[in-house]
Parts: sequence; C-alpha cells; structure tokens
Amino acid sequence: MKISNSTYIGAQGRLALIDLEVPRNFNGKVIVFLHGFMGFKDWGAWSLVQDYFVDQGYGFCKFNTTHNGGTTQNGIDFPDPEAFGKNTYSKEIFDVKSVLRWLNNQIDQWTGHMIGHSKGGAVSLICGSRFHQIKSVSTWASIASIGDRFPTEQALDLWKKKGVRHVKNGRTLQELPQYIGLYEDYSENREAYNLESICRNQVKPLFIAHGENDTSVSLDHGIQLAKWSGVKLNVIPNANHVFESKHPWTSDELPSALYQLCSLTANFIHNV
Repeated sequence: MKISNSTYIGAQGRLALIDLEVPRNFNGKVIVFLHGFMGFKDWGAWSLVQDYFVDQGYGFCKFNTTHNGGTTQNGIDFPDPEAFGKNTYSKEIFDVKSVLRWLNNQIDQWTGHMIGHSKGGAVSLICGSRFHQIKSVSTWASIASIGDRFPTEQALDLWKKKGVRHVKNGRTLQELPQYIGLYEDYSENREAYNLESICRNQVKPLFIAHGENDTSVSLDHGIQLAKWSGVKLNVIPNANHVFESKHPWTSDELPSALYQLCSLTANFIHNV
C-alpha cells in the first residue's frame, strides 16, 4: 500500500498532507516521521529515508503539521504564513495524535515508532510520553530545550508588546510571522514541555543521534538528551544538522551520513 499526498484533519480542524507506505513484507512497525522547524514532509532526502525503511520491512508515515505554513495545494513553499505564525507546540502534539488516529483507519495491527528531526525531536519526546501507540522515540539533531529557543529580556518584552515577531526563511527568503501565542503556549505548559524531565522519566526506548558538526542545533543538545535519558549518544561523524542532505535533493541515493543514521535507527527499532 502506498498513499501519497492524502490529507488528515489536525489542529483546529485544519487539513494537512500525509503519506503512508506499507510494504508487502510489513513487520508490523510503522515509522511516524516528524519534520522540524520550517520543515515539511517532502524536504530534501526525506523521501529516500522513507524508501530505506520500507525496504527494511517497516511502514513509513510522514506528514506536514497543520500550521507549518503549507497548504494541501502547496506543502513546500510556505504559501500560508498566517498559519505558520499561529503554530504552537500544543497544535503539533494534537497533529501527532490525529495522525495516529488516521493510521488506525489505514492499518489493522501496527505499533508506532516516532522519528523527529530538530524541533520535531522535541515534539516526538513529548508525544512518546503521552501516547501509548508510540513504542519508541528516535531523535535526529533534536533541541534539548524548548524554552531556550525563545528570545529573552528586551527582545521578549518587545515580542509581547507587539504580539508578533518575524523569522526569515533562508530558502524562500520570506519574513515569516510568529505570534506571541507560541510563547504563551509554552509558558502555560512549561512543566509538560520540560525535555529534561521527560527524558529522565521516559520508560520507552529512546535513540538519540546528532551530527558532529551541527551548527544549527549544537552537539551539546544531543549530549544533554543522552545524559538525561541514560542512553548512548550516536554521533554521526562530520555531519551537519541535516546529515549532509539539502533541499532540493536531486540524487537517488541517500548522503552517506544520512544513510548511516538510517541504518543505526533501523537497528535500534528492530530490537525494540
């Protein structure tokens, strides 16, 4: 079974794009892949990541979050900056819950194993601690703190006063809004979004991986997550934040760093 660019209903009743592929030799485990900040399901080499896991017998589901700035007509170029501006962690958690429900309608018997990249790693850790269908969590270049990603002091005061700030998308060159609701959602859920506490109390298997040369989310984040979790940190040598991939990715082969990461992750999930 292969479903491409279908839709699910997520946060605030909003539709977003979703893909699912289940091989004939399905092993009963579905990878639920969550993109990061300013990410989307069709970014770079993510489709080749899907191919890799499907070839290993895994089902693979990747999806856009409902407020990532994409639409069902265009999930790549951030045509809906207003939706992007209104995104929150609570909405992304709701999206994951909605995707798990959607998967229940597609597959009879399955277990979920989340992989989250960057910010998606943080959301995956939260969801892994909440949803029983998720049996393991793998983080790829994840942030170790949600609160530390926000501005402080005068910059935070200005954001609160104006109600909006803007962040630049380096690919599309858009100045995308971020409304203060993002910070308010964090403030209201500060304890529930505490990644240190989640890692220290996590009872499900965790896989933590980070690129050695990550300049977007430093290796220190991976070190912290692994320390809190009491698990080994898998450092991918010479790899950057996206494990030597880029968008668009025109090769039909995974970059070596991302291939190594997929191999290590698949071996982890195989033994869960």
